[in-house]
Amino acid sequence: MRSSRLLVTGAALAVVLGGAGFAVADTTSAPGDGAGVLAAGDFDFSRPETVATNLQAPWGMAFLPDGSALVAERDTARVVQIRPGQSPQQVATISGVSPGGEAGLLGLAVSPTYASDRYVYAYFTSSSDNRIVRFRLDAPQTQTPILTGLARANFHDGGRIAFGPDGMLYAGVGDAGQTANSQNPSSRNGKILRMRPDGSAPPDNPTAGSLVYSLGHRNVQGLAWDAQGRLYASEFGQNTWDEVNYIVPGGNYGWPTVEGQGNDPRFRNPIVTWTTAEASPSGATIDGNMLFVAALRGTRLWQVPLNGSGGVSGSPIARLTGQYGRLRTVERAPDGALWVATSNRDGRGSPAATDDRILRFLPVGATPTPTATTRPPTSSPTPSLPPTVPPTSTPPSSGACTATYRQVNQWQGGFQGEVTVRNNGTSTLNGWTVRWTFANGQTISQLWNGTLTASGSSVTVRNVGWNGTLGANGSATFGFQGSWTGTNTPPSDLACTSP
Repeated sequence: MRSSRLLVTGAALAVVLGGAGFAVADTTSAPGDGAGVLAAGDFDFSRPETVATNLQAPWGMAFLPDGSALVAERDTARVVQIRPGQSPQQVATISGVSPGGEAGLLGLAVSPTYASDRYVYAYFTSSSDNRIVRFRLDAPQTQTPILTGLARANFHDGGRIAFGPDGMLYAGVGDAGQTANSQNPSSRNGKILRMRPDGSAPPDNPTAGSLVYSLGHRNVQGLAWDAQGRLYASEFGQNTWDEVNYIVPGGNYGWPTVEGQGNDPRFRNPIVTWTTAEASPSGATIDGNMLFVAALRGTRLWQVPLNGSGGVSGSPIARLTGQYGRLRTVERAPDGALWVATSNRDGRGSPAATDDRILRFLPVGATPTPTATTRPPTSSPTPSLPPTVPPTSTPPSSGACTATYRQVNQWQGGFQGEVTVRNNGTSTLNGWTVRWTFANGQTISQLWNGTLTASGSSVTVRNVGWNGTLGANGSATFGFQGSWTGTNTPPSDLACTSP
């Protein structure tokens, strides 16, 4: 909720683009930052796929290893599982949720080691606090709290949770309407918290024994990491400026002293600000060098170009303006598509007959999702995390396909990878095969969106029926999870062929 109390804010230079006023900070990189501009993500926003309808205020979204999405409904406390081409299926109801205003069942996260521990995490408002619990889908009634005692209110509850590339769980916690919380290092409200999967404080947090990772926040709504592991957060302002911040350990972002850019040496300036009518920014995700931010009051999807060093490289671009109403959540799926959830049944929107909806946007040139009669297989990766090694590709060849290998995530003994197949020719490909050899004896335990044949270290993957036809410059992506010992060197001998 935005109160009527006015706040003296720092001056910000308003840049006008198409009638929309926003401010872009002149940012510099933090110590140790030095990576260049990342590869950009590009989506076809003219071809939406509706993957779910008739939801009730969807909020959190996280992807399971089978490629499906778990979605939290704020006011019903339901968790539904969604696959393209199929009806949503209720898989859990979280007990103890006390909805009202902005409170309820909020963020979801899937354990990065889900294949072994099966944990799903949920952030919700109870009758006495905000808390984080974890549970298993086969026994959701046995939820275990890992963090309790966060101040609750009908507004400013935060609620976004996500695992970072370091395997730690991050949580955006609102100030619960008590602005003094944000600058109080002993309070967990008005903060971004960082914790181990069991809720304990990691030893390398800014303050020993504390979960506080950054402070001076009003109501963080989105968390996203780039490929170099830099964290960005979207945040509700009060009456004047909404923000995107580049988050550094121990950083102070100024609330309630500053809203927007204060140019105060005690605080870090946001890298982007919008007027509250343009944004009310909620969920966030990153693909390549593009940060995508869902806007509630602004009824649009903001696309923010990042410069690869903690700042921006150009003006934000408004997508989908007014087409779908209030947008709550945006996530990049493991297959590379962009999923967007509306929020028109949250008490502040004007819902259409089929709201709330989840929309899916494919990368430019990608093959559309099949219908339910030719649905894709249901084995897919853990939530998409920043890659840890550069991608490798097949050499270009005239009129043929190429394959690009990307390591999405790695942990002790395990890893997640994905391969993008692209048609470089001018005629349609009807089927493709990718082959490679692992140099260090890695093995694949599960693979999705393809048919796997493995013999020792030699791997062959063929298309499944629904993703084998690629038009000129079209692409398809398959992914997998595997295990390794000693060294996990990406293959350098990828070969892509087509009949």
